[in-house]
Amino acid sequence: MAKGNKLPTLGLIILLAAGVGAVFLRQAVRRKPVILRGAIVTENSDPQKQLPVGDVVVSTTNDNISQSVKSDSSGLFDLTLPTAVRRGTPLTLQFLRAGYFPYELKDYVSDKLFVVHLKPMQTESLQPSHPVAKVGNVLVKYSIKDSTSANIGSAVRTFEVKNTGNVPCKGKDKDPCSPDGKWKAAKGSVSLDAGEGNLFQNVRASCIAGPCPFTKIEGMEQREAQRNVTVSAFNWSDTAVFLVEAEVIHPMVSNAVRESYPVIFGRALNFTLPLGAQGISIQAELNSDTIVFPLGPNLLMSWATCNARVSNDQTRVYRCELKPGYIFR
Repeated sequence: MAKGNKLPTLGLIILLAAGVGAVFLRQAVRRKPVILRGAIVTENSDPQKQLPVGDVVVSTTNDNISQSVKSDSSGLFDLTLPTAVRRGTPLTLQFLRAGYFPYELKDYVSDKLFVVHLKPMQTESLQPSHPVAKVGNVLVKYSIKDSTSANIGSAVRTFEVKNTGNVPCKGKDKDPCSPDGKWKAAKGSVSLDAGEGNLFQNVRASCIAGPCPFTKIEGMEQREAQRNVTVSAFNWSDTAVFLVEAEVIHPMVSNAVRESYPVIFGRALNFTLPLGAQGISIQAELNSDTIVFPLGPNLLMSWATCNARVSNDQTRVYRCELKPGYIFR
């Protein structure tokens, strides 16, 4: 009898163990990997000189964690760890980039934000005692499409809606009626065409003759400038006359030249431009000679290393760091 009772108990234990195992397995499958996020800047006691450092190779040196990634132009890095790595696991990160001393960070896997300061190798051997050139009076120039419009005239049209007042509405679908449904009504409309390449704006309409209190103008909702405009009127009394007026404009797009002064921190200049900026160039005095340097799509400069990134407000952020042998005047 006792032996018979052990079998159901053993089966129940197996089922419970299987259920617990399934729960842990499901949690392991659903577990999201930990993403280490951080920013890399130049080591300096002055916050204005803690410039972002891009193209830094960030890698783990742990045997069970083998991951590597590069920081972007803003110094940001996102290092995704294997799913099996849990928070609280000891972690060693290595940071390598030419021109900077290697850096090693020992910490634990967590969701905190890492801020890493790299020390540049700016020694006397890298910087001549007498710089090759002095850079001054830096000015950024660019062009952007500017939309303008020229007022080339106006349009004036009248139209009438013929009707006879005090005629009872029959209620048929084909016969429009007054808003209260009592009187037979009529509808009329006029269409305007501004012509090829032109647009109407500030369209307005009004009743100017006849029993205007018993009319209603339709189609005057807020609208963008457009080439074709149709205005309708609804009349449930005697014949009424309506006036439609509008301004005719001719839109034009031109390239407007803009100028911007960059901000200089240490050996780097910073400036922002709208995404639509074109023909970007940097004008600067090089040893007292004013020269215009086209930046180009590859951001190549003879005296500086430049990079760009798009910020959250949809502007492009530029940063140009002086090459060895140059100083800002």
